Amino acid sequence: MPGTSLSLRHLRILLRRHGPEALIWRRRIAILGGAVLTGLAALLFARLADEASEMFVGLARRWPAAHLLLTPLGFAAIVWTTRKLAPAASGSGIPQVMAASRDPEHGLNRLVSARTAIVKLVMTVAGLLLGASVGREGPTVQISATIMAYAHRLMSVPLRASVYIAGGAAGVAAAFNTPLAGVAFAIEELAAAYEQRMALLVMAAVLIAGMVSLGLAGDYVYFGVMRQTLNVHEALVAAPVAGVIGGLAGACFSRFMLGMGRSTRTPIRWMRERPVRFAAGCGLVVALLGAATGLTWGTGYQTAHAVIAGSDVPIWFGAAKFAATLATAVSGIPGGIFAPSLSVGAGIGDVLRSMFPAYPAGAIVLLGMVAYFTGVVRAPLTAVIIISETTASRGLMMPLLATALIADFAAQLISKERLYHGLSRRFETGPGHKAHP
Repeated sequence: MPGTSLSLRHLRILLRRHGPEALIWRRRIAILGGAVLTGLAALLFARLADEASEMFVGLARRWPAAHLLLTPLGFAAIVWTTRKLAPAASGSGIPQVMAASRDPEHGLNRLVSARTAIVKLVMTVAGLLLGASVGREGPTVQISATIMAYAHRLMSVPLRASVYIAGGAAGVAAAFNTPLAGVAFAIEELAAAYEQRMALLVMAAVLIAGMVSLGLAGDYVYFGVMRQTLNVHEALVAAPVAGVIGGLAGACFSRFMLGMGRSTRTPIRWMRERPVRFAAGCGLVVALLGAATGLTWGTGYQTAHAVIAGSDVPIWFGAAKFAATLATAVSGIPGGIFAPSLSVGAGIGDVLRSMFPAYPAGAIVLLGMVAYFTGVVRAPLTAVIIISETTASRGLMMPLLATALIADFAAQLISKERLYHGLSRRFETGPGHKAHP
């Protein structure tokens, strides 16, 4: 009958548009499933990274001189293996996600492929097992973007830049237990031009990944709770000093990193052409610094936490950790710079609190951390929110923001280009671009 046939056809059209197999539902399932898996992967990665760091500390205590040989050889082996298996797994992981977001379909083939993500996870843990000054946050961003992309591919949902951005933001949220920082990082760093339609996708992914992390790991504060505050007079005096010193120091790190990849000077070009040997040399620098100080190994989380809590560190700690992190970062081994940068910032904060002995010590340390971190990544809002959420220091929001803005301005005097944006160009695969490992 014509009426019945018309009704059935109308029903089929409605099911195609709004039923369980419709694109909108497949996209929602991909977001939900990808975000849940991102939270689980971030927790697993954190567990493996922590155990690797603890294992290294135990081995270093038992055989203190062994790493003068093991770390250089290990760096060389990691770089050789990474270049052989997945060149796009080298370094932080954030530049790769930024490059992939500019060419979503091709990005899945190399920059955020399953092979790259697996190599990234394994080699970052291996680096921590050797005492490398790396963090897991940048790698978590790349791994999370990979998971979100494959979730969309599995559900036959077209890949867009927002998929990678949402995955990366969820990774930041799950890695630090900082959902607001994940959203801020997506806006400031991962998205070249923030699309309004991307907001819901990012916030949904961040919320779900954060809830998974919260449900399994508990409601923890990454660096512990900070109750100290600064009054208006103290903030007006300390924030500019911290912002200038930390911003300039962070910009120097960024300038060195970018320069190592672009300089045409003969010594640097010679080192770039011999990546495995260069990695061994960087590993030797890391090993010598670690053996001499006992403080520059690994992420630096424990030291930063202790400094915030009021413990003293040697005046040279910030500079030594800076050198160890730079040597690790330019070596080419997989690993991030978030946690080590916060540790360097804590060292700068320790110097600053000796300049302001009458001011709340912990609050001054946080100013140093946010200033240096801003100088490195040039993302002041992300820096403020990460420090605020990882220390529950909401009473310091205004001094932290003032410090970050001053640090961002100071950093531009030394390094005009933002670090991750500059590094991402090495991984671009679109027309006219040649990808570099």
